[in-house]
Amino acid sequence: MSLDDERNGGLYGGSGETRTRLPEGEGGGQDVYGGARRSSRSSSRSLVTVVGVVVLLIAAIAFANRGGEDAGGGGGDGKKAGADPTAPSGERAVDGKTSGIPSGYTKTEQGAQSAAANYAVALGSADMFNKPRRDSVLQTVMAPSSVNRFKANLDKAYNAAFYKNVGLNDDGSTPKGYQFVSRTSPIGTKVTDWADGKATVEVWCGGLLGLAGEQSTKPVTSSYFTITMKLVWVGGDWKAATHSQKDGPAPVPGDDRASGSDEIAKAVEGYGGFTYAR
Repeated sequence: MSLDDERNGGLYGGSGETRTRLPEGEGGGQDVYGGARRSSRSSSRSLVTVVGVVVLLIAAIAFANRGGEDAGGGGGDGKKAGADPTAPSGERAVDGKTSGIPSGYTKTEQGAQSAAANYAVALGSADMFNKPRRDSVLQTVMAPSSVNRFKANLDKAYNAAFYKNVGLNDDGSTPKGYQFVSRTSPIGTKVTDWADGKATVEVWCGGLLGLAGEQSTKPVTSSYFTITMKLVWVGGDWKAATHSQKDGPAPVPGDDRASGSDEIAKAVEGYGGFTYAR
């Protein structure tokens, strides 16, 4: 859901943490996005909108997980992660792709983190709002034993009422004259549980969601959340068995000037995402 860019001359910052940056802008015309610096009151209104949408997304994922088996990395054999910083490893990103999603990870903690980060991007993309593309994403990133359950439950969750809440038409299509934005950008990852063939990985993310358009009542807003995935090693690759999401950690909002809707739309079209690897 978010636009990624390099900061400090590279993907990784000097502190050893993954850095991302949103495109800067002068602020467009006097549309719903503003063009003046945000006041605390307008930030509060935006926060209410973001929280409402995030709650819906969390509910959809929670609904999909209902009744699922705990196939993640638990048990007494698991190794709890220590307090070491999650510094970048310098290893090359995966070369393979399946349905446009990176695949072919190593059976290591770093490979599990890379898989979780890339799967977070896919599960938070605009493709999830289109039935055929959503099915393709789930078929690619989910463990075979979890695919049918997620498909069935997400089909129920992504309904006309849900689409309306994010500004789409009843069938999930984008209204004419607007551009739908749904992007997730991993900020950092960590392994919280590890055993042979099983891993639990948390992915701290920033996200963008909304409709870009001058008359939009659902403007593109940002949010921060943490995704937890329980991964299993299946068929020579990591696959997600379960997926859950919670709010934060969220930084204090800056005094950035909000960009115009046209600038946001062009940024989404012009800036592609990354393949993430430790």
